[in-house]
Amino acid sequence: MLLDRESIDLVLVPCGLVILFGYHLFLLYRILRHPQTTVIGYENHNKRAWVERMLKGTPEETGIALQVISSSISASSNLASLSIALSSLIGTWVGSTSKVFMTEVIYGDTSPTTSSVKYVALLICFLAAFTCFIHSARYFVHASFLMSTLDSDIPVSYVQTSVIRGGNFWAMGLRALYFATTLLLWIFGPIPMFSCSIFMVVILHSLDSNATPLHQFQFTSNTRGMVKRVPRPPGQTLYNPVYSPTSY
Repeated sequence: MLLDRESIDLVLVPCGLVILFGYHLFLLYRILRHPQTTVIGYENHNKRAWVERMLKGTPEETGIALQVISSSISASSNLASLSIALSSLIGTWVGSTSKVFMTEVIYGDTSPTTSSVKYVALLICFLAAFTCFIHSARYFVHASFLMSTLDSDIPVSYVQTSVIRGGNFWAMGLRALYFATTLLLWIFGPIPMFSCSIFMVVILHSLDSNATPLHQFQFTSNTRGMVKRVPRPPGQTLYNPVYSPTSY
């Protein structure tokens, strides 16, 4: 039996959200247990090696590293500004949306209660993205402070942690924007929202999967007496590029 116009939201919208949340829970499991199969784990593995190399380089090389971190800070700040600006526009959109448009164009529940839930959910996603990008910039700024302390005994792991956490919050901010995109289509009906959920999971699965083996970097000595990094024997336990120890 076909669902009526008011009930279709109660079926398609929860199904779309379950698909999105289910995929991201599966992605989180892969990041924690099998990070080498994800792009996030692959990138964080390379970031650890990059930080180690930059901290053992010359002051000129450290300047290059600070420029890279500065670019990351600028990108996070720009996306944070965009997120808060889009969230501010939602209130204007709510006030200017035509009731006739909502009733005639959207196939689904157009009651004021459902409309309010749509806008609140969209607002939450944009505010979550704003928060994540702000924290990303915060960790990158902290990494730049640590990295600019030349000839000090600051542990490499401190800078690695700040850079990786900054990248993780960046990824979380992007995920919040992906959710916001899906909820934005809910404004035009539950069918576009459900279709977008399926399409986005397919695309994200392709983008999040990694088949490139993790390279064990080796560093040659330079004028500052950097010691060559010895590759680890095959099968040895490495540290998870994101959170905890795991076996690759």
